[in-house]
Amino acid sequence: MSRPLQILLVAAVAAAGLAAGYLVGRGPAEAPVPQLERATLFATPRALPAFSLTDQEGRPFGPAELEGRWSILFFGFTHCPDVCPATLATLAAARRELADLPEAAQPRVVLVTVDPERDTAEKLKAYVAFFDPAFAGVTGTPDAIASLTAQMGVAVRQGARDEFGNYTVDHTAALFLVDPDGALVGIFSTPHTPDGIAHDYRRILVSKGVAS
Repeated sequence: MSRPLQILLVAAVAAAGLAAGYLVGRGPAEAPVPQLERATLFATPRALPAFSLTDQEGRPFGPAELEGRWSILFFGFTHCPDVCPATLATLAAARRELADLPEAAQPRVVLVTVDPERDTAEKLKAYVAFFDPAFAGVTGTPDAIASLTAQMGVAVRQGARDEFGNYTVDHTAALFLVDPDGALVGIFSTPHTPDGIAHDYRRILVSKGVAS
């Protein structure tokens, strides 16, 4: 493993710890915590940080756009060679496993780019639709993206540019679960599998009284 990647992983763990400390809080659990495989359900839902971004249709996208249904946020980018396409394919498969749920209970997947320099709304629209037409893609200014990732505990590190100006971006691969109130209620840790995501998602819904 390269030293830059080691540094990123250490930063990711540290950021996740800081995020967990901020998000989980110290209040008592509102309900018994379900037995989960890879996900962590927070004792108390927490408000998302304020942000102002743009979705794949060029429309404003902020915390209010996450209200009204369950959402899974994934931070990635369209030039990602492996982790991002694999994760989006996994999420598409997980959604198919959850297709028997009422439509309002099925999760919407939102890809938030960590590469706003290259990921325009148009590029994100074509990219996410390849995996699932229901997926959303979100971009914004570099400052807006940097602020959101920092507040969410998402570690991001842009690599050096090659002679052609190409570069990659290392980033945290956790999935963030947002409830219909627009509050962050949990995180799915890696490794991600369709069965694991679907299993934990169903159990979380049951714990919230949404499904049986």
